[in-house]
Amino acid sequence: MGVKKKKETQVTSLTVCHQDLETLRSLADVEGKNLASLLLHCVQLTDGVSQIHYVKQIVPLLEKANKNGKCDPTIRSCLDILAGIYLSLNLKNPLKKVLASSLNDLPEFFLTEATQSFTSRLQEELNTTTDLYSYRKVIDNISSCMENFDLGRSGVNNLLENVLHYLQKSLIEISEENRKLAGNHIVQTQLMNDLLVGIRVSVMLVQKVQGFQRLHLKSSPTWQSMCGLLSIFTKFLSDDDLLQTIQSTSGLAVILFIKAMFHPPEKIADLISSLLLRSVDHTSIPEWLLNCCRSLCGADVSQSALLFLCQGTLTMLDWQDGRMGPSGEALLLDTVRVLFTLSSQIKESTLEMFLSRILASWTNSAIQVLESSSPSLKDRLNGNSDVVRRLLEYVYTHWEHPLDALRHQTKTIFRNILQMHQLALQESGSDLAADGFIFQLTESLLRLEWHSKGKYTCLGCLVDYIGIEHILALAKTIPSQILEVMGDQSLVPYASDLLETMFKSHKSCLKSQAVDSTWIDKWHETWVSPLLFILCEGNLDQKSYVIDYYLSKLLNCNPESLSYMVKILQTSADAKTGSYDSRGALGALMACLRTARAHGHLQSATDAWRDLVSSARIKQGLIHQHCQVRIDTLGLLCESNRSTEIVSTEEMECIQFFITYNLNSQSPGVRQQICSLLKKLFCRIQESSQVLYKLEQSKSKHEPENELTRQHPSVSLQQYKNFMSSICNSLFEALFPGSSYPTRFSALTILGSIAEVFPVPEGRVQTVYQLSHDIDVGRFQTLMECLTGTFEEVKILAFDLLMKLPKTFVQFQDSEKLQGLFQAALELSTSTKPYDCVTASYLLNFLIWQNALPSSLSAYLKTQRVACGDGDKSAALVESNTLIVIKCLLENLEEEVSRAENSLLQAAASFPMYGRVHCITGALRKLALNLQLVNEWRPVVEKLLVTSYRLSAVVSPVIQSSSPEGLIPMDTDAESASRLQTILNEIQPRDTNDYFNRAKILKECDSFDLEDLSASVPNIDTSAEIKGKEGKTCDVTAQMVLVCCWRSMKEVALLLGSLCQLLPMRSVPESPDGLLTVEQVKEIGDYFKQHLLQSRHRGAFELAYTGFVKLTEILNRCPDLSLQKLPEEWLWNVLEEIRCSDPSSKLCATRRSAGIPFYIQALLASEPKKGKMDLLKITMKELISLAGPTDDSQSTVPKVHALNILRALFRDTRLGEIITPYIADGAKAAILGFTSPVWAVRNSSTLLFSTLITRIFGVKRGKDELSKKNRMTGSEFFSRFPELYPFLLKQLETVANTVDSDTGELNHHPSMFLLLLVLGRLYPSPMDGACSALSMAPFIPFIMRCGCSPVYRSREMAARALVPFVMMDEIPDTIRTLLAKLPDCTDQCFRQNHIHGTLLQVFHLLQAFSDSKYRMNTYFQQELADVAVCTKAKIWLAKRQNPCLVTRAVYIDILFLLTCCLDKPSKDNRPVLEHLGFWEEVRRIILGSELITGFSYTFTVPGLPQYLQSLTKLAIAAVWAVAAQAGEQARDVPISFSRLLESSFPEVRLLTLEALLERFSAAASGLGEKGLPPLLWNTGGTFLMLAVKESHPECLCKILKILHCMDPSEWLPQTERCVHLTPKEFLIWTMDIASNERSEIQSEALRLASKVIAHHMQTCEEILFHYRLLQDTEYSSLCYTTRDLVAPNLKQWVQLVLSSCEDHLPTKSRLAAAEVLTSTAPFFLTNPHPILGLQDTLALWKCVLTLLQSEEQVIRDAATETVMTAMSQENTCQSTEFAFCRVDASIALDLALAVLCDLLQQWDQLAPGLPVLLGWLLGEGDDLTVCVESMHQVEDYLFEKTEVNFWAETLIFMKYLYKHLFRLLSKSSWRPLSPERLCHLQRTASEQCHLLSQLFRELPPAAEFLKTVEFTRLRIREERALACLRLLAFLEGKEGEDTPVLRALDSPAAGNQLTLPRTETAC
Repeated sequence: MGVKKKKETQVTSLTVCHQDLETLRSLADVEGKNLASLLLHCVQLTDGVSQIHYVKQIVPLLEKANKNGKCDPTIRSCLDILAGIYLSLNLKNPLKKVLASSLNDLPEFFLTEATQSFTSRLQEELNTTTDLYSYRKVIDNISSCMENFDLGRSGVNNLLENVLHYLQKSLIEISEENRKLAGNHIVQTQLMNDLLVGIRVSVMLVQKVQGFQRLHLKSSPTWQSMCGLLSIFTKFLSDDDLLQTIQSTSGLAVILFIKAMFHPPEKIADLISSLLLRSVDHTSIPEWLLNCCRSLCGADVSQSALLFLCQGTLTMLDWQDGRMGPSGEALLLDTVRVLFTLSSQIKESTLEMFLSRILASWTNSAIQVLESSSPSLKDRLNGNSDVVRRLLEYVYTHWEHPLDALRHQTKTIFRNILQMHQLALQESGSDLAADGFIFQLTESLLRLEWHSKGKYTCLGCLVDYIGIEHILALAKTIPSQILEVMGDQSLVPYASDLLETMFKSHKSCLKSQAVDSTWIDKWHETWVSPLLFILCEGNLDQKSYVIDYYLSKLLNCNPESLSYMVKILQTSADAKTGSYDSRGALGALMACLRTARAHGHLQSATDAWRDLVSSARIKQGLIHQHCQVRIDTLGLLCESNRSTEIVSTEEMECIQFFITYNLNSQSPGVRQQICSLLKKLFCRIQESSQVLYKLEQSKSKHEPENELTRQHPSVSLQQYKNFMSSICNSLFEALFPGSSYPTRFSALTILGSIAEVFPVPEGRVQTVYQLSHDIDVGRFQTLMECLTGTFEEVKILAFDLLMKLPKTFVQFQDSEKLQGLFQAALELSTSTKPYDCVTASYLLNFLIWQNALPSSLSAYLKTQRVACGDGDKSAALVESNTLIVIKCLLENLEEEVSRAENSLLQAAASFPMYGRVHCITGALRKLALNLQLVNEWRPVVEKLLVTSYRLSAVVSPVIQSSSPEGLIPMDTDAESASRLQTILNEIQPRDTNDYFNRAKILKECDSFDLEDLSASVPNIDTSAEIKGKEGKTCDVTAQMVLVCCWRSMKEVALLLGSLCQLLPMRSVPESPDGLLTVEQVKEIGDYFKQHLLQSRHRGAFELAYTGFVKLTEILNRCPDLSLQKLPEEWLWNVLEEIRCSDPSSKLCATRRSAGIPFYIQALLASEPKKGKMDLLKITMKELISLAGPTDDSQSTVPKVHALNILRALFRDTRLGEIITPYIADGAKAAILGFTSPVWAVRNSSTLLFSTLITRIFGVKRGKDELSKKNRMTGSEFFSRFPELYPFLLKQLETVANTVDSDTGELNHHPSMFLLLLVLGRLYPSPMDGACSALSMAPFIPFIMRCGCSPVYRSREMAARALVPFVMMDEIPDTIRTLLAKLPDCTDQCFRQNHIHGTLLQVFHLLQAFSDSKYRMNTYFQQELADVAVCTKAKIWLAKRQNPCLVTRAVYIDILFLLTCCLDKPSKDNRPVLEHLGFWEEVRRIILGSELITGFSYTFTVPGLPQYLQSLTKLAIAAVWAVAAQAGEQARDVPISFSRLLESSFPEVRLLTLEALLERFSAAASGLGEKGLPPLLWNTGGTFLMLAVKESHPECLCKILKILHCMDPSEWLPQTERCVHLTPKEFLIWTMDIASNERSEIQSEALRLASKVIAHHMQTCEEILFHYRLLQDTEYSSLCYTTRDLVAPNLKQWVQLVLSSCEDHLPTKSRLAAAEVLTSTAPFFLTNPHPILGLQDTLALWKCVLTLLQSEEQVIRDAATETVMTAMSQENTCQSTEFAFCRVDASIALDLALAVLCDLLQQWDQLAPGLPVLLGWLLGEGDDLTVCVESMHQVEDYLFEKTEVNFWAETLIFMKYLYKHLFRLLSKSSWRPLSPERLCHLQRTASEQCHLLSQLFRELPPAAEFLKTVEFTRLRIREERALACLRLLAFLEGKEGEDTPVLRALDSPAAGNQLTLPRTETAC
C-alpha cells in the first residue's frame, strides 16, 4: 500500500558527427534565432530530456520561416542534418519518436527538401554499412521510417529497390554467420533476433508500400529482390535449427509475398489450398514460384512449416465479408482440416501452443466469412457440423492442458464456436437458447464433474451468450454446487469467475424484467444465501477461498448486499459463536466487514463499529479461538481502500490488545498474514501522517475542523507517536529469554516492517516515528542475542533489522567487547553443532560493518592489515573488513585441514571444518560486486580454492565409500573392528590419515579408552588420542564423522558455486579486472564432476548439485566460447561413460545412481530455454534408447543409469512442458523395464513409472488414490500421448491372453500392475465423441480378462481399472453381463479365481453406480432392482454350497451394497427389497451361515477374516431392516446382537460394536430416547457384562465408548446384578483400567470413570436441592451417602487426571484429560463449595494450565474449552469480560489464572492457596540442579533427541500469574499469613538467586553466544526467583501497590541489566 516511485525514463542524448557540428556552427546566426542555432544548442546539451524540449521547437521555427516563401540553404542543410540525427538515434530512444512526431508537422513547403535529405541520408547508410553486426541498426532505421513517419516512408518508397536488395543481402549474410557460429548461444541469440527483425521489416514493407500492388515486370530488380526474399523465407520456414518465432514469421512472409506477387488474385486461394494439402501441380504454377518455393511444393513439407503456412494463410489473407468468394470458403475448410491433422501429430509444447493460437485465429476468420457467406458454408459450420464437432473435441481434450496459455485458447475457440453457430442460424431467426445444439451442449456440460476446469470456462461462455435464466432452469442449485467445490485451490479461480459471470448476468436479467426493487430478494436468495451458509458452516479452506475470491466480487457487483448479510449474521452471531475448527457467524461477519472495507464499501472502521458491529464484538474477534476470525478482524482494522485514511484511537487500542495475545502463532500462514496486515497499518500511519503534517502547516485557527480530522492534526500525530512507541515496547518485550520461535519471528518481522516503513528521514522530510529512538543499549543487546537461536529465520530477521538501524547506532565503541565477540564467532565456527556455524556467520557479517574491527583483530591475523581503496568509504570499509575476516578464517581453516589430514576422527570431534567454510561463503555473499581491492583478493581466492580442494580430498573417501553412513560401526567386539579394517584399507586415500588405519570399538563408558582398544585389536595403530576442545577424551561416533564429512562437502560445493556466481572472471590471466581465471573455472567444473559422479551420500551430492547449477548457469551466459562449450563436453563425456559400462568405471550404480542424475540435470536445466534445447533432445533420445529393452546382458548398468536419470529429468519442474514429448517413450521404457529379470532394472523402472504418473496426472491432491482430481479422460490422455494407445492396448492384450493358463501354470506378468494403474486413472467423458479414433472400448474386454489372474492384487486392480472405462448409464447392463458369466450351482467345472475376479468387477461397478448423482432417480432404482434380480439367480455363491470363503465374502459384499442402495419404497409403498423377496434370501443366508451354526475353521483358512466381516455387515443390515419394519416388536430378526457380541471372533464383535456405537453416539448427540431403536433399549447390563469379560483391546475400547454414550442412571444401578460389582467397585475397576491399559483404552476408561463421578456429583446436587426445598432429612442422609460413596475414590481419580496430562504421553491421553476436566469443571474446578481439598483442586487447575501450554494445537484448544466452561459458570462469569466467548489458548491462559484467583477469594482460601501459587511462580517442581549439571557436562550428542516444547513460554505464564497475584493481593482484604507459612519459599528463592549469581560468574565471556542454552535457562530461573522475592517483599509490606510487574518483560533494558551484571553496556 506504499507509494510506488515512478520509474525514471532514461533518454540518451543525441549527437552529430564533427562535420555536421562544424556546419551548424558556420550557419548559426549571431542572435541565435535561426534553425542552425537551435540545433547547435540542442546537440551541445548532454541531457536527453532537455534536448526533447529543443526538438519540439523545430517546427514552430520553420513555420515562421515559411512565411518568407523560400527555402534558404541554411534550412536545407539543417534538414539534412536532422535526417542524419534521426537515423543515428537508437530505435528505443524517446528522442527518435519525438523527432518523427515533430517532422510529421513540417510545413508542406519544406517537404520536398526534407524528403530528399532523408532519401540521400538513407541511401548513404544503405551503401556504406557493410559490417554484419551493424546491419541491425540499418534495418531498425528502415522499420522506424515505416512507423507513423511520413518523411521516412517517402524516403523508403524512393529507395524501394535498394532497401529490398539490402534486406536480401543482410538476411543471407546473417543466416550464414549464424550457421557458422552454431553452439555459441550468446552470439546466435543476437543474430537470430536480427533475422527476426529483418523478416518483420520485409513484411512491413510489402504491407505499407503501395508500389507492390503493381508488380508485373518479372525482370525488374525489385521483382528479383522479392523472389530472392521469398526464397530466403521459404528456407527459413523449413529450417528447424532456427527459433520457432523466425519460422512463424517466415510463414507469414511467404503467404504475404505470394499474395503480392501472384496473378491473377482470384486464384491465390486455390494455390494456397494446394500448398496446404501438399497437392501442388507443378505444371500449373509459375516457374518463379516453383523456383522460390520448391521445398513447399512437394509432399514432404514438415509439420512446423505446414503449421506456419496455415498461420500465414489466416493472418495475411483478407477474410472480411467473404471477399475471396467460394474459393476462399474452400480454403477456409481446407485449412481447418490440415490443422486437425496436425493436432493429432504435433506433440512439442511450443508447436502445440502455436497450433492452439492458429485454431483460435481460424475461428475468428470463420466468423468474418460467415457474416456474408453462402448457405452451404453455414451448413458446414453450424453446431451440428463435422468441423464444429472436431473443434469441440479439441476443446474437450485440451481444456485441462498443463499450459495456461493453451487452456485460454480453448476458451476463445469455444466462445467463437457459439458465435459461429449463432451466425449460421441468423437467417432462420431461431432462439439461440432453445436451439437443439445449444441445449444439448448445456446439458452435457452440466453433467460433467465439477473437477473439470474446462467446464467453468465453457459455462461462462454459454452464460454470456444465452443468459443465466436457462441454466438456472436446468440446474437450480448451481450456485451451491459451485461454492461446494471452492475448497479446492486449483479450481477456485475458475469457479469464482464463473459465479461472477452468472450473478452479473442474473442481476441484469432481473433488473430488466422487474418493475420495482423486489428483484433484489430473489437475487439475494440465489447468490447470497448459499454464500452465508458456506461462511458459517463450510470447511476452513472453502471459507477462505470463498471470501477471497467470491465475496469481494459479489460486493463489487452489489454493495447494498452488505447490509443484508450483516443483518442476518448479527442475529445469529450469539448462537453460532464458532470453535477452533469453525468460524461461526461472528467469523462470517468479520470476513464480510473486512472485505467490504478493503474494497471501499465501508468508509472506516469506526463507522463500522458504530453502525454495524459493536467494539465488544471486534474485541471478541481479535481473540477468537479460530485463527481466521482473528485475522479477518485484524484485517478489518488494518486494511482500507484509502492509504491516507486516519487511524482512529479505537483502532490503535484494539491493535495493541491484539498484539498482546497473538504473536505466538504456530501457523506460518497466520504469522505471515498478521505481519502483512500490520505493515499495511504502518503504511497507513506513515502516509496519513504526511497528510496531517501538511494540514498542520496550512491550518489556521479560523478554519473549521473538516471530516478528515475530527481533532487537531498535532493531537493525531502525537497519538501516532505514542502508539508506535507502545507497539515497539510490546514487541521488544516479546523477545524475552525463552520466548518461542513463533513469537520471535512475529516480533522481529513486525519490527523490521516498522524500520522499513519509517526510514531515517532525509533532508526536510518529516516522519512521525523512528524506531532507533526507542532502542537503547539493552534492546540492542536483545537483538544481538536473537542471532543465537536455533532457527535461521530468526537470525536473518534480527540481522536485517540491525542493518536497517542507523549505522552510527550499531557501532561498537569498546574494542575489547568487539574482540570478545569476534573470538566467540571463531569458536562457534568450529562447533560440532551445525546451527552454531550459522550463528557465527551472521555474527561475523555484523562485525564486518564495524569501523573498529581492523584494530581489534591484530592478534588474529598473521598478515598485514588491508588498506581501504578509494571510492565510497562505507563500501570500501566493508570490503576491507570482509577481506580481513576471510583471511583470518582461511588461515584457521588451512591449519585445521592440515590437522585433519593426520586424523579425521580428531577433526570430526574437535574442529569440524565446515563451519569455517560456511562463514567464508556467508561473508562473500554479502559483498558488493564492484570490488576495489582486486589485487588483494586474487591471492586469497587462489588460496581459498586450493584449501577447498584439500578439504574435499580429506573427507571425500567417506562420502564416496559404498556405505558412508556407518564407517565407524557401533560394535562391541574386536572381530567386527578387524573386519572393518579391510574395508578401510580398500578406500584409504593416503597412508597418513589415521582415520583409515583404525577401527573404533565402543565400550559401555563415556570416554574412548585407547589402551583397551590396543589390547583388543593389536593390529590397529593407536598412536593418537582423540581430544575434545577442552582437552578431554571424547567419544567419536559414525554420525559425527559422517556429518563432518558431508557438511564439509556441502559447504565447499556452495562456496565454489558462490565464487563462480559472485566473482568476475578474467578472460586472460593478465587481465587487470576479474578474479577467476578460465583455468580456475574449469578446475571447479572438474571438481563438481568428480564429486557428483562418485559421491554416495545424498546430502553431499544434492548440495554439490546446488553449487554446480550456479556454475553451469554462469557458463551458459559466458562470452568465452571455450567455457560456453564446457557443459556440452561434460554431457557427452558422461553419456559416453554411461553407455560404455566399463567395469572400472567409478559411477555409482546403486542409490538410484547417486549424483549422476543430478549432474545431468544441472547440465540440461541450465540450457537456455528460448533456444532449440538441442542438448535435451539428444540426451533424451540417448537415454530412452538405453532404457529400452535389449538382449545384451552387458546393458544392465547403463539401463539402470538411464532409467534413474530419466526419472530425475521428468521430476524437474524447470524443464516444464519441454519434456512432455518424451513422456510416452519414458512410460514405455518403464512398463517394459518392469518385466526385466534384473531386480535393479525393475526397481528403477518402478521409480520412473511413479514419477511419470505424477507428471501426467498431477501431484496427489487427496486421500483417494484414484481421485478425479488426479485423473483425465481417455480422449485427453490418448490425444496428448497417442503413441501409448496402441502400446497399452497391445501390452494389455498380451497380458490378458496369457493371464490364466489352461495348464494351471502361474503367470505373474509384472507389467500388468503398471498397465492397470495407468488405465485406472482414465475415465470416459460425456463430451467424448461416439466415433472417436481413440475410443476406450477396446480396452474393456482385456481388462475383464485380467480379472482372471491368479494374483489376488491383480484381480483387484483389474476391477478398479474397469470402472472408469464403463459409462455410467452402461454400468447396469455390464453388471448383468458379468453376473450371467458366473457358474450355476449345478456346474461341475469352474475356477474360483475367475469367479472372484468377476465378482470384484461387479462390486466396484455397483459401488461406482451407487455413488453417482443418479441415485435419487427412478431410473436408478429400477436398474438396481433388475441387478438385484440377476444377483438372486447366483445366490448360491453366498451359501455353503460355495466352498471358497473369499468369493463368498465378495458376493455377500455385493448383497450388502444392494441393501444400502435399494432403501426407498416402491410404488405400492413396500420397500423394493422386500417386494423382490430379497430380505428373505438374506435371512436364509444368515440362518444357514456359520454365525448360527458355529465355525469349524481356524484363521489359517484363506479369506476367513474377510468372510466374517462381510457376513457380519450383512447380518447387521438385516437386523436394522427388520427392526425398522417391526417397530417395537422386533421379533423376526435373523440373528440377535447379543449373539453377534458373543462370537469368539473379534472381527465379528468389533464390527457389531462399531455399528452399535454409531447408533448410541447419534442418540447421545441430541436425539435422546427416540433416537435409539427399541432393540437397544435397556441394554446397559449386556454391555457391563461384555466390558468385564472382553479381552480384545479394540472391542473393549468400543464397549467403554458405548457405556460413556449411555446415561449412567440406566446401567449404573445394574452393576451389582450383572457383574457382581457395586457402583463404587465398578468405578475402581474403571480407574484401574485407566491406570494400567494402553493409551486408547486408558483414555476411554478415564472418560467413563469421570462420567460416573460426574453422575454421582450431579445426583448429590439434585438431592441437596430437594433437601433445601423440602427440608427432608431423608434427602440429606441420601446426599451424604452418595457423596461418601465417591469421596474415597476422588483422590485416585485426581491422580489419574494428573498423570494423563504429562507431556510425554500420547495426544489421545492428554485430549481425554482435557475433555474430562471440561466435563467436570462445574463440580471440581469452579464449584462455589469445593468438593475436593484445596491441594487437589489446585492440582487440577495446574493440569488445565499445563494443557494450555501444550505444543499441540488440538490439546490447547481442548484445554481452552475447559477454561470457557469454567468462565461461564454463575459464580465466575463476572471474573472476565469474555465469559461467554470463544477464545484462543493464548488469552485462555491469562483468563484461567484470573478465574482461579477470583475463586480463591470466593472460597476464602487465599491464605493456604497463596504459597501454592507462589511455588508455581518460583517453579518449585523444576530442579535447579539440572541447570548446574548441564553446565558441567562434557559434550552432549550431536543430535540430542529430547522432548522440546516450541510453543510454551515460561516467562509469559509467570507474567500472567504475577499480574493476577499482585492484583489480588492489592485489592483483597485477606488475613495476613504467618511468617513461617512463607518462610520456605523465601529461603528457596534467596538460595536460588545466590546460586544463579554464582553460575553466571562461571559462564565464559559472551556466554549468550557460546553457552546460549545454559545462559537462557539461568536467566529464566533468575526472573522467576526475583518475581517471587518481590511478591514476598510486598507481602511483608516492603513494596507499595504501584510496584511494576516484571522488569525483564516490561522493560527489556532493565531486564538485561538485571540478568547481565557483568555486561555494563551492550556496545
